[in-house]
Amino acid sequence: MESTVASVLHRLRGGNSSAPRLTWYGPDGERVELSGRVLDNWAAKTSNLLVEELDAESGTRVRLDLPPHWKSAVIALAALQAGCVLVDGEADLVFSAESGGVGPTGSSSGGAGSGVRGRSAGTARVVVALGALDVAYRGELAGGELDYAALVRQFADSFEPFDPPGADDDAAHLGEERFTQAELLERFAEKAEAGARVLVDAGKPLREVLAALLGIWAADGSVVLRHPDVEDTPKLRAAERITAG
Repeated sequence: MESTVASVLHRLRGGNSSAPRLTWYGPDGERVELSGRVLDNWAAKTSNLLVEELDAESGTRVRLDLPPHWKSAVIALAALQAGCVLVDGEADLVFSAESGGVGPTGSSSGGAGSGVRGRSAGTARVVVALGALDVAYRGELAGGELDYAALVRQFADSFEPFDPPGADDDAAHLGEERFTQAELLERFAEKAEAGARVLVDAGKPLREVLAALLGIWAADGSVVLRHPDVEDTPKLRAAERITAG
């Protein structure tokens, strides 16, 4: 079994790299499919954004104030392969679906972590547009905030870390629990059947969804991530050739 998240990504982009590894079903008929190669490219672009734009390095604390979504999964993978540590408390970098200033509806945002704005408080804040066609955040950004969708595409499709994380390096501090890179795959990740195509409910907490995704990918499987507004039907299962979940 792989000992780091980067090694899982390396395997997904090798072999049959065109096979689907993450398929997202969102509201309003959204369907986004990422092959192993494309998933790795998105993770690489995001890792480069973290390192080059946000000065992330080994041990940088990253908090995801995001719902389960294909972009949440990409950002988590990117942070982990860059040697960052996922946290649910005080962080150096925060990714959020809403600005700390004015939300996409024009109202003042009040989401988790919205009191932290840019680098003025010692924390960098990145706002992530989650719409299928969003190439930029539609609301007004607070001072110092960065727009993930507008920036990420300009970074390279491959990531070559100066100091790649090892199996014993910290990977997550979640509540009272701490996980190294190896422990994230051995203890945090939910066990999955080898090669399975698994339906995952995006209505669950992000922590549970990430544990499911890591377990599936570590077992060389693929994921269909379903927004709670999308009905779980025999037709969907047949169309996606789902074998578990």
